[in-house]
Amino acid sequence: MPANPLAAHPPWRQLLVLVVALPVVVTAAIMAFAWPSGRLQPRDLPVGIVGATPATQQVVAGLAKARPDGFDFHLYASAASARAAIHHRDVYGAIVMDPRGITVLEASAASNTVAQLLTGVGDQVATSETRQAAAAGGTSAALRATIVDVVPSSKDDPRGAVMSSALLPLTICSIIIASAVAVLVAVKPAWRQLVALTSVAAVAGAGVYLIAQTWLGALPHQPWQSWGSITLTMLAISSATAGLCALIGTAGLALSAGLMVFVGNPFSGATSAPELLPDAVHHLGQWLPPGAGANLLRSSAYFDGNGAAGPLTVILLWIAFGLGAVVVGHHTSPRFAAHPERGDR
Repeated sequence: MPANPLAAHPPWRQLLVLVVALPVVVTAAIMAFAWPSGRLQPRDLPVGIVGATPATQQVVAGLAKARPDGFDFHLYASAASARAAIHHRDVYGAIVMDPRGITVLEASAASNTVAQLLTGVGDQVATSETRQAAAAGGTSAALRATIVDVVPSSKDDPRGAVMSSALLPLTICSIIIASAVAVLVAVKPAWRQLVALTSVAAVAGAGVYLIAQTWLGALPHQPWQSWGSITLTMLAISSATAGLCALIGTAGLALSAGLMVFVGNPFSGATSAPELLPDAVHHLGQWLPPGAGANLLRSSAYFDGNGAAGPLTVILLWIAFGLGAVVVGHHTSPRFAAHPERGDR
């Protein structure tokens, strides 16, 4: 088989393949990144409501009418229990209505986009309550919602821009790590590549954490847990890439790049929230390392590990698959090995 599959075809056919295939790839990549961002809206977004009163029932009915299937409401007896639910990542925020006024509890550390959305919802509720009070002959003074950020982002990164913008380069660099290990480290015995992948991910994860915190101040809490989350995410991506390369050669690199970069990143919800993405993809992103890793890092860095069990399980499954595939790929037919000529070292 020739090194270049297109070399066996006439030049005009080679040009035709490039003219057709490359624009399709570019178009698909742009669509994958732009489509979720252009269709952001709440879809069964978990939000708390405090108190089973006629006023709160009206709020639920109004929000359900304005955004059908937009919110998944959870009823809490008190503001304290709603706060606890936010800390446990059961809900993104809560609306509290009592005789003193309207309070919106939110957590910008979970999602700055959702926090802004809940601020807008609080203003809508306050406006509605003002109109109803005026219609009933009550006070005409405009009500305003009080916003309380229960779990705020770092004061040096209030919008969470560092965490969200770092995900794509972290994914690409993890794939580069796998490629470098496959090229530079002897294939047999397989444990050499396993040690190399784990060690590089740990050191690189430390470097990412140091930049994100000591320079940018984006991860001020739980340093060891934050470093561990970054390391495991990089190991999941790099080991899966190395495993696919060990099983199917260079095609595995292309498959991993497409899956992690062009599917895992845009569908991760890292820049917004999974529940704001289109229904077709918001679960998919959480089953891939970029989405699970971003969620794991938020839970570890800001929520004392609450909500981390699901993302951590996904990450560990990908690591197990990747490392296992490296071992299997290096003990099967030589045609699957990346560099069989180095196998006897």
